[in-house]
Amino acid sequence: MKTSGKNKFDLDTPCLVLDLDLLETNLRKMQDAVNRAGKNLRPHAKTHKCSPLAQKQREAGAIGICAAKVSEAEALVKAGLGGILVTGPVPTPGKIKRLVEILAVDPSLMVVVDHREGVNLLDAALSERGLSMDVLLDVDVGLHRTGVKPAEALELADYILSRERLRLRGIQAYAGQVQHIRSYDDRKTASHQSLQEAVPLFRELEKKAETCTIFSSSGTGTFDIDLAVPEVTELQVGSYACMDAEYLDIGSAENDRQFTSFGPALRLLTTVVSTNQKGFVTVDAGLKSLYRDGGTPKIIGSESGMTYTWFGDEYGMVICPDPVGLPPIGTVLELVTSHCDPTINLFNQFYLIRGNDVVGVWPIDLRGCSQ
Repeated sequence: MKTSGKNKFDLDTPCLVLDLDLLETNLRKMQDAVNRAGKNLRPHAKTHKCSPLAQKQREAGAIGICAAKVSEAEALVKAGLGGILVTGPVPTPGKIKRLVEILAVDPSLMVVVDHREGVNLLDAALSERGLSMDVLLDVDVGLHRTGVKPAEALELADYILSRERLRLRGIQAYAGQVQHIRSYDDRKTASHQSLQEAVPLFRELEKKAETCTIFSSSGTGTFDIDLAVPEVTELQVGSYACMDAEYLDIGSAENDRQFTSFGPALRLLTTVVSTNQKGFVTVDAGLKSLYRDGGTPKIIGSESGMTYTWFGDEYGMVICPDPVGLPPIGTVLELVTSHCDPTINLFNQFYLIRGNDVVGVWPIDLRGCSQ
Protein backbone atom coordinates (compact mmCIF):
# COMPACT_ATOMS: atom_id res chain seq x y z
CA MET A 1 0.00 0.00 0.00
CA LYS A 2 1.34 3.42 -0.99
CA THR A 3 1.74 5.65 2.05
CA SER A 4 3.86 8.60 0.87
CA GLY A 5 1.73 11.64 0.19
CA LYS A 6 -1.01 10.57 2.60
CA ASN A 7 -2.13 12.58 5.59
CA LYS A 8 -1.07 10.92 8.83
CA PHE A 9 -4.67 10.88 10.04
CA ASP A 10 -5.57 8.66 7.06
CA LEU A 11 -3.26 5.87 8.26
CA ASP A 12 -4.75 2.63 9.52
CA THR A 13 -4.55 2.53 13.31
CA PRO A 14 -3.15 1.76 15.77
CA CYS A 15 0.23 2.69 14.31
CA LEU A 16 3.46 4.43 15.22
CA VAL A 17 4.62 7.61 13.53
CA LEU A 18 7.98 9.37 13.79
CA ASP A 19 8.01 13.14 13.36
CA LEU A 20 11.21 13.60 11.34
CA ASP A 21 11.56 17.29 12.20
CA LEU A 22 11.51 16.50 15.93
CA LEU A 23 13.67 13.40 15.49
CA GLU A 24 16.35 15.29 13.59
CA THR A 25 16.28 18.09 16.17
CA ASN A 26 16.69 15.53 18.98
CA LEU A 27 19.63 13.85 17.24
CA ARG A 28 21.32 17.17 16.52
CA LYS A 29 20.86 18.52 20.06
CA MET A 30 22.34 15.40 21.66
CA GLN A 31 25.24 15.22 19.23
CA ASP A 32 25.99 18.94 19.67
CA ALA A 33 25.98 18.61 23.47
CA VAL A 34 28.35 15.65 23.32
CA ASN A 35 30.65 17.41 20.84
CA ARG A 36 30.83 20.55 22.98
CA ALA A 37 31.89 18.44 25.96
CA GLY A 38 34.61 16.71 23.93
CA LYS A 39 32.99 13.29 24.39
CA ASN A 40 31.70 10.56 22.08
CA LEU A 41 28.18 9.29 21.46
CA ARG A 42 27.29 5.60 21.11
CA PRO A 43 23.46 5.64 21.28
CA HIS A 44 21.35 2.63 22.19
CA ALA A 45 19.40 0.80 19.48
CA LYS A 46 17.35 -1.06 22.09
CA THR A 47 15.08 1.99 22.17
CA HIS A 48 14.07 2.27 18.54
CA LYS A 49 14.93 -1.23 17.20
CA CYS A 50 15.46 0.29 13.76
CA SER A 51 18.65 0.07 11.70
CA PRO A 52 17.74 3.05 9.44
CA LEU A 53 17.39 5.21 12.54
CA ALA A 54 20.70 3.87 13.87
CA GLN A 55 22.28 4.80 10.55
CA LYS A 56 20.85 8.31 10.90
CA GLN A 57 22.49 8.54 14.33
CA ARG A 58 25.82 7.48 12.83
CA GLU A 59 25.46 10.07 10.08
CA ALA A 60 24.81 12.71 12.74
CA GLY A 61 28.18 11.92 14.34
CA ALA A 62 27.81 8.90 16.63
CA ILE A 63 30.96 6.73 16.79
CA GLY A 64 28.94 3.52 17.08
CA ILE A 65 25.74 1.96 18.34
CA CYS A 66 24.86 0.10 21.55
CA ALA A 67 22.85 -3.12 21.52
CA ALA A 68 21.32 -4.83 24.54
CA LYS A 69 21.30 -8.33 23.07
CA VAL A 70 23.40 -10.43 20.70
CA SER A 71 20.47 -10.72 18.28
CA GLU A 72 20.29 -6.91 18.05
CA ALA A 73 24.00 -6.79 17.26
CA GLU A 74 23.51 -9.44 14.56
CA ALA A 75 20.79 -7.38 12.90
CA LEU A 76 22.77 -4.13 13.09
CA VAL A 77 25.89 -5.67 11.56
CA LYS A 78 23.77 -7.34 8.87
CA ALA A 79 22.45 -3.86 8.05
CA GLY A 80 26.02 -2.65 7.55
CA LEU A 81 26.49 -0.82 10.84
CA GLY A 82 29.73 -1.04 12.83
CA GLY A 83 31.12 0.08 16.17
CA ILE A 84 28.59 -2.05 18.04
CA LEU A 85 28.84 -2.45 21.82
CA VAL A 86 26.76 -5.23 23.40
CA THR A 87 25.93 -3.73 26.80
CA GLY A 88 24.85 -6.92 28.58
CA PRO A 89 27.14 -9.78 29.63
CA VAL A 90 27.06 -12.87 27.39
CA PRO A 91 27.91 -15.85 29.64
CA THR A 92 26.45 -18.82 27.70
CA PRO A 93 28.26 -20.92 25.06
CA GLY A 94 25.55 -20.59 22.41
CA LYS A 95 25.41 -16.82 22.54
CA ILE A 96 29.20 -16.53 22.74
CA LYS A 97 29.46 -18.59 19.57
CA ARG A 98 27.09 -16.16 17.83
CA LEU A 99 29.06 -13.22 19.21
CA VAL A 100 32.28 -14.59 17.75
CA GLU A 101 30.54 -15.11 14.39
CA ILE A 102 29.60 -11.41 14.36
CA LEU A 103 33.16 -10.49 15.32
CA ALA A 104 34.46 -12.41 12.29
CA VAL A 105 32.38 -10.06 10.12
CA ASP A 106 32.97 -6.87 12.12
CA PRO A 107 36.22 -6.74 14.16
CA SER A 108 35.07 -3.49 15.82
CA LEU A 109 32.43 -5.37 17.85
CA MET A 110 32.75 -5.00 21.63
CA VAL A 111 30.99 -6.64 24.56
CA VAL A 112 30.91 -6.11 28.32
CA VAL A 113 32.01 -8.78 30.82
CA ASP A 114 31.35 -8.95 34.56
CA HIS A 115 32.38 -12.46 35.72
CA ARG A 116 35.31 -14.87 35.36
CA GLU A 117 33.07 -17.56 33.92
CA GLY A 118 32.03 -15.35 31.05
CA VAL A 119 35.62 -14.21 30.52
CA ASN A 120 36.82 -17.81 30.31
CA LEU A 121 34.12 -18.90 27.87
CA LEU A 122 34.72 -15.91 25.61
CA ASP A 123 38.50 -16.30 25.68
CA ALA A 124 38.22 -19.99 24.79
CA ALA A 125 35.79 -19.36 21.92
CA LEU A 126 38.04 -16.67 20.50
CA SER A 127 41.07 -18.94 20.76
CA GLU A 128 39.29 -21.62 18.72
CA ARG A 129 38.75 -19.12 15.91
CA GLY A 130 42.13 -17.39 16.24
CA LEU A 131 40.43 -14.06 16.97
CA SER A 132 40.81 -11.31 19.57
CA MET A 133 38.13 -9.03 20.94
CA ASP A 134 37.75 -5.70 22.71
CA VAL A 135 35.80 -5.84 25.98
CA LEU A 136 34.61 -3.40 28.61
CA LEU A 137 34.41 -4.29 32.29
CA ASP A 138 30.80 -3.82 33.40
CA VAL A 139 30.80 -2.12 36.81
CA ASP A 140 27.74 -2.07 39.08
CA VAL A 141 27.24 1.52 40.26
CA GLY A 142 23.94 0.96 42.05
CA LEU A 143 21.51 -0.58 39.59
CA HIS A 144 22.42 -4.10 40.86
CA ARG A 145 21.30 -5.69 37.58
CA THR A 146 24.60 -6.64 36.00
CA GLY A 147 28.18 -5.66 36.64
CA VAL A 148 30.92 -6.44 39.10
CA LYS A 149 31.00 -4.63 42.44
CA PRO A 150 33.49 -1.74 42.41
CA ALA A 151 35.46 -3.30 45.27
CA GLU A 152 35.97 -6.49 43.23
CA ALA A 153 36.43 -4.85 39.84
CA LEU A 154 40.20 -4.38 39.88
CA GLU A 155 40.78 -8.09 40.53
CA LEU A 156 38.55 -9.02 37.60
CA ALA A 157 40.24 -6.40 35.42
CA ASP A 158 43.63 -7.96 36.14
CA TYR A 159 42.22 -11.34 35.18
CA ILE A 160 40.94 -9.97 31.87
CA LEU A 161 44.31 -8.38 31.18
CA SER A 162 45.93 -11.79 31.64
CA ARG A 163 43.77 -13.37 28.91
CA GLU A 164 45.47 -13.81 25.57
CA ARG A 165 42.48 -13.10 23.35
CA LEU A 166 40.84 -10.20 25.21
CA ARG A 167 41.74 -6.52 25.05
CA LEU A 168 40.41 -4.53 28.00
CA ARG A 169 39.33 -1.19 26.56
CA GLY A 170 37.82 0.34 29.69
CA ILE A 171 34.61 0.20 31.69
CA GLN A 172 30.86 0.51 31.43
CA ALA A 173 29.10 2.14 34.38
CA TYR A 174 25.37 2.58 33.79
CA ALA A 175 23.31 4.15 36.58
CA GLY A 176 19.88 3.19 35.29
CA GLN A 177 18.34 3.57 38.73
CA VAL A 178 18.71 7.37 38.66
CA GLN A 179 17.42 8.15 35.15
CA HIS A 180 13.82 8.92 36.12
CA ILE A 181 14.31 10.72 39.43
CA ARG A 182 11.85 13.60 39.03
CA SER A 183 13.87 16.40 40.61
CA TYR A 184 16.76 17.50 38.42
CA ASP A 185 18.90 18.47 41.40
CA ASP A 186 18.24 15.15 43.15
CA ARG A 187 18.98 13.28 39.93
CA LYS A 188 22.21 15.24 39.49
CA THR A 189 23.36 14.38 42.99
CA ALA A 190 22.44 10.70 42.63
CA SER A 191 24.16 10.34 39.25
CA HIS A 192 27.38 11.96 40.46
CA GLN A 193 27.44 9.74 43.54
CA SER A 194 26.90 6.62 41.42
CA LEU A 195 29.56 7.40 38.82
CA GLN A 196 32.12 8.38 41.45
CA GLU A 197 32.10 4.73 42.54
CA ALA A 198 33.69 3.87 39.18
CA VAL A 199 36.02 6.85 38.70
CA PRO A 200 38.94 5.58 40.88
CA LEU A 201 38.79 2.22 39.12
CA PHE A 202 38.95 3.84 35.69
CA ARG A 203 41.91 5.98 36.69
CA GLU A 204 43.73 2.91 37.97
CA LEU A 205 43.01 1.01 34.76
CA GLU A 206 44.33 3.90 32.68
CA LYS A 207 47.63 3.47 34.51
CA LYS A 208 47.64 -0.32 34.16
CA ALA A 209 46.95 -0.59 30.43
CA GLU A 210 47.19 1.91 27.62
CA THR A 211 44.24 0.19 25.92
CA CYS A 212 41.88 1.34 28.72
CA THR A 213 40.52 4.56 27.28
CA ILE A 214 36.72 4.09 27.35
CA PHE A 215 34.36 5.08 30.17
CA SER A 216 30.92 4.34 28.70
CA SER A 217 27.99 5.59 30.71
CA SER A 218 24.80 7.61 31.05
CA GLY A 219 21.20 7.66 29.90
CA THR A 220 18.80 10.24 28.55
CA GLY A 221 17.80 11.47 32.01
CA THR A 222 21.37 12.32 33.01
CA PHE A 223 23.02 13.11 29.67
CA ASP A 224 23.90 16.73 30.51
CA ILE A 225 24.81 15.85 34.10
CA ASP A 226 27.23 13.10 33.11
CA LEU A 227 28.89 15.16 30.38
CA ALA A 228 30.39 17.20 33.22
CA VAL A 229 32.21 14.15 34.64
CA PRO A 230 35.77 14.41 33.25
CA GLU A 231 36.40 10.65 33.19
CA VAL A 232 33.30 9.78 31.15
CA THR A 233 34.33 9.39 27.50
CA GLU A 234 31.10 8.31 25.81
CA LEU A 235 27.34 8.36 26.33
CA GLN A 236 25.11 5.36 25.56
CA VAL A 237 21.79 7.24 25.65
CA GLY A 238 18.71 5.81 23.95
CA SER A 239 15.30 7.36 24.59
CA TYR A 240 16.33 10.91 23.59
CA ALA A 241 15.69 10.10 19.92
CA CYS A 242 12.02 9.17 20.37
CA MET A 243 11.03 10.26 23.90
CA ASP A 244 7.99 9.19 25.93
CA ALA A 245 5.69 10.36 28.71
CA GLU A 246 7.87 8.80 31.41
CA TYR A 247 10.87 10.95 30.46
CA LEU A 248 8.85 14.08 29.67
CA ASP A 249 7.51 14.04 33.25
CA ILE A 250 10.91 14.46 34.93
CA GLY A 251 12.58 17.81 35.55
CA SER A 252 15.37 19.32 33.49
CA ALA A 253 18.03 21.95 34.09
CA GLU A 254 15.71 24.61 32.65
CA ASN A 255 12.42 23.42 34.10
CA ASP A 256 12.15 21.21 37.20
CA ARG A 257 8.62 20.12 36.22
CA GLN A 258 9.30 19.08 32.65
CA PHE A 259 12.08 17.50 30.62
CA THR A 260 12.54 20.13 27.91
CA SER A 261 15.77 18.90 26.30
CA PHE A 262 14.12 16.71 23.66
CA GLY A 263 10.71 16.57 22.00
CA PRO A 264 8.29 13.62 21.55
CA ALA A 265 9.22 12.51 18.02
CA LEU A 266 7.43 9.19 18.55
CA ARG A 267 3.61 9.19 18.49
CA LEU A 268 0.93 6.52 18.51
CA LEU A 269 -2.21 7.07 16.43
CA THR A 270 -5.45 5.48 17.62
CA THR A 271 -9.06 5.74 16.37
CA VAL A 272 -12.29 6.19 18.30
CA VAL A 273 -14.27 3.01 17.54
CA SER A 274 -17.20 3.25 19.98
CA THR A 275 -19.14 6.12 21.57
CA ASN A 276 -22.07 4.20 23.03
CA GLN A 277 -21.21 4.75 26.70
CA LYS A 278 -21.58 7.90 28.79
CA GLY A 279 -18.48 9.71 29.99
CA PHE A 280 -15.90 7.99 27.76
CA VAL A 281 -15.18 6.69 24.28
CA THR A 282 -13.32 3.54 23.24
CA VAL A 283 -10.24 3.62 21.00
CA ASP A 284 -8.49 0.79 19.14
CA ALA A 285 -5.15 0.86 21.02
CA GLY A 286 -4.87 -1.28 24.14
CA LEU A 287 -2.21 -3.34 25.85
CA LYS A 288 -1.12 -4.95 22.56
CA SER A 289 -0.31 -1.52 21.12
CA LEU A 290 0.74 0.59 24.08
CA TYR A 291 3.04 -0.69 26.81
CA ARG A 292 1.49 -0.15 30.22
CA ASP A 293 4.40 0.48 32.58
CA GLY A 294 6.05 3.88 32.59
CA GLY A 295 4.32 7.23 32.29
CA THR A 296 0.69 7.99 31.49
CA PRO A 297 0.16 8.39 27.72
CA LYS A 298 -0.58 11.98 26.78
CA ILE A 299 -3.14 12.97 24.14
CA ILE A 300 -1.61 15.64 21.92
CA GLY A 301 -3.59 18.77 21.08
CA SER A 302 -6.26 18.20 23.71
CA GLU A 303 -7.23 21.38 25.49
CA SER A 304 -10.33 19.76 26.94
CA GLY A 305 -8.44 17.59 29.40
CA MET A 306 -8.92 14.24 27.66
CA THR A 307 -6.97 11.39 29.23
CA TYR A 308 -6.18 7.85 28.06
CA THR A 309 -6.30 4.68 30.12
CA TRP A 310 -5.96 1.01 29.13
CA PHE A 311 -9.23 -0.85 28.54
CA GLY A 312 -8.08 -4.38 27.70
CA ASP A 313 -5.75 -6.04 25.22
CA GLU A 314 -7.23 -4.43 22.11
CA TYR A 315 -8.82 -1.23 23.38
CA GLY A 316 -8.25 1.94 25.35
CA MET A 317 -10.59 4.34 27.11
CA VAL A 318 -10.53 8.10 26.60
CA ILE A 319 -12.17 10.16 29.33
CA CYS A 320 -12.99 13.86 29.38
CA PRO A 321 -14.11 15.98 32.37
CA ASP A 322 -16.73 17.54 30.08
CA PRO A 323 -18.52 14.79 28.13
CA VAL A 324 -19.32 17.33 25.43
CA GLY A 325 -15.60 17.42 24.66
CA LEU A 326 -15.40 13.71 23.82
CA PRO A 327 -14.45 13.04 20.20
CA PRO A 328 -16.93 11.46 17.78
CA ILE A 329 -16.57 8.00 16.27
CA GLY A 330 -13.84 7.77 13.64
CA THR A 331 -11.68 10.50 15.20
CA VAL A 332 -7.95 9.74 15.14
CA LEU A 333 -6.09 10.75 18.30
CA GLU A 334 -2.34 11.24 18.63
CA LEU A 335 -0.64 10.04 21.82
CA VAL A 336 2.80 10.35 23.37
CA THR A 337 3.55 6.77 24.45
CA SER A 338 4.03 5.66 28.05
CA HIS A 339 7.43 3.98 27.52
CA CYS A 340 8.97 4.08 24.06
CA ASP A 341 11.23 0.99 24.07
CA PRO A 342 8.68 -1.79 24.73
CA THR A 343 5.92 0.03 22.81
CA ILE A 344 8.09 0.16 19.68
CA ASN A 345 8.77 -3.57 20.06
CA LEU A 346 5.04 -4.18 19.45
CA PHE A 347 5.10 -2.81 15.88
CA ASN A 348 6.67 -3.70 12.54
CA GLN A 349 7.26 -0.21 11.15
CA PHE A 350 7.42 3.52 11.72
CA TYR A 351 5.50 5.86 9.42
CA LEU A 352 7.67 8.92 8.86
CA ILE A 353 5.94 12.28 8.89
CA ARG A 354 6.74 15.93 8.29
CA GLY A 355 3.91 18.04 9.56
CA ASN A 356 0.84 15.96 8.78
CA ASP A 357 2.29 14.44 5.62
CA VAL A 358 3.50 10.82 5.48
CA VAL A 359 6.85 10.84 3.68
CA GLY A 360 8.07 7.27 4.12
CA VAL A 361 8.32 4.10 6.19
CA TRP A 362 11.15 2.58 8.22
CA PRO A 363 11.08 -1.08 9.25
CA ILE A 364 11.46 -1.85 12.94
CA ASP A 365 13.81 -4.60 11.85
CA LEU A 366 15.23 -5.36 15.31
CA ARG A 367 11.76 -6.07 16.66
CA GLY A 368 11.69 -9.32 18.63
CA CYS A 369 15.50 -9.45 18.91
CA SER A 370 15.43 -10.48 22.55
CA GLN A 371 18.02 -13.28 22.61
